[in-house]
Amino acid sequence: MKPIYAILPLLLSPFVLAACDGLEKDSSSYPQRKELKRNEARGKLTGDGLTLGGSSKGEDAGNNPLGVNSFLWRATLDTLAFMPLASADPFGGVIITDWYEDPNAQGERFKVNVLILDRQLRSDGVKVSLFKQIRSDDRGWTDTKVEDKLARQMEDTILTRARQLRVNNAR
Repeated sequence: MKPIYAILPLLLSPFVLAACDGLEKDSSSYPQRKELKRNEARGKLTGDGLTLGGSSKGEDAGNNPLGVNSFLWRATLDTLAFMPLASADPFGGVIITDWYEDPNAQGERFKVNVLILDRQLRSDGVKVSLFKQIRSDDRGWTDTKVEDKLARQMEDTILTRARQLRVNNAR
């Protein structure tokens, strides 16, 4: 059996933490950066102000406090559904796929990185970076140049799908 003085700090810690709750710094005593003020205005992750996929205040459903347009986010995931995802960050608006090799085009594979840049549904709100590799017998996978128009076509596909989602949401 443990002595009471060994367990006493564990028993008293909730009371000590609760007593510290009322101690706040005066926000007027130090300057805040613009980012801190903006984050404070958005709300806290676990408290007031968090809405996903729209808000109850009658605002556009594509605008949410996370900084990512939900229509662009869903449209990007729909467009890249055939590729394996390596990473998807809805808070930062970054989607990274793993390498995908088309069964009809053996020996070449693609990887896509998408960055959602704006909270509004705009034509410059999404940036697609496309990578391509070709397999050779002697050197394995080697990077090759991808045509810029291919990345632009993918951006257009995402934007078209996002507009469709927005129209369907308005009904």
